[in-house]
Amino acid sequence: MFTLLFSDPALLRELYCALDGITLPPDAPVSINTLEDVLFMDFINDISFEIAGKLVVLIEHQSTINPNMALRLLMYIGRVYEKITEGRDIYSGKLINIPRPEFFVLYNGTAPCPDQEIYRLSEAFEKLKDLGLADRDIPALELTVRMININEGRNAGIAARCKKLSEYSVFVAKVREFEEELGSREEAIKRAVKYCQTHDILREFLELHAGEVLSMLMTEWNWDDALAVRYEEGHDDGLEEGRVNEKLEIARNLLSEGSTPEFVQKITGLDMDTIEGLQKYMP
Repeated sequence: MFTLLFSDPALLRELYCALDGITLPPDAPVSINTLEDVLFMDFINDISFEIAGKLVVLIEHQSTINPNMALRLLMYIGRVYEKITEGRDIYSGKLINIPRPEFFVLYNGTAPCPDQEIYRLSEAFEKLKDLGLADRDIPALELTVRMININEGRNAGIAARCKKLSEYSVFVAKVREFEEELGSREEAIKRAVKYCQTHDILREFLELHAGEVLSMLMTEWNWDDALAVRYEEGHDDGLEEGRVNEKLEIARNLLSEGSTPEFVQKITGLDMDTIEGLQKYMP
């Protein structure tokens, strides 16, 4: 849902300016280059975009705290730079200029988390003392990620600068509130959609995508629950297969709601042959 909501370049400009506390020139073009390659190591990131060819911004949305985000984003940025430099000779004697990267993780889980935190790739590096070597003060490779808590009531300055982000946080908070009250996740999502439409919160977005939102959130949160159980039990086998099955389930739900194959591909990253095959056997 988050990726779909911020699939508009103008909203991405507003979101980035809010996160960084800056103002961009209104004519600075924003182009989306989010990874959607499900056939290569499941490399799908949430949002990636360029600003005027000078900046490339990667944003990941997380409902769980993941200390490996710097490593994941290192893998993502490598693929993004491959896309950016495609067709250019990286072996030539001329320097190829590439956009400067910035990395964000937007967290809206229920576990305690500060308003903001910094993750560094170097925190994962092995220590060298077992080799009789001193750790270098400046590692040869570093990547810095800003984790920002976007739950309702947190980072008020950022929320004030990006209305859609603030409304998204309210929507998620309402789903959790209604689920606790009703004891049903599906009914909680439906009530949250109605509440937000009535109170002019993401109203136009929800009017257009209410069915897709229900399908996506039910699948995503059920998948989060399954992962939590899997990690608690210490079982990692079948995780890759589970990811594929998750995308197939999302695709089935979206198709059953009347979504086009093109829209389903954008959301899931599945290839068109797979989506059309699912559509063919829909009841």
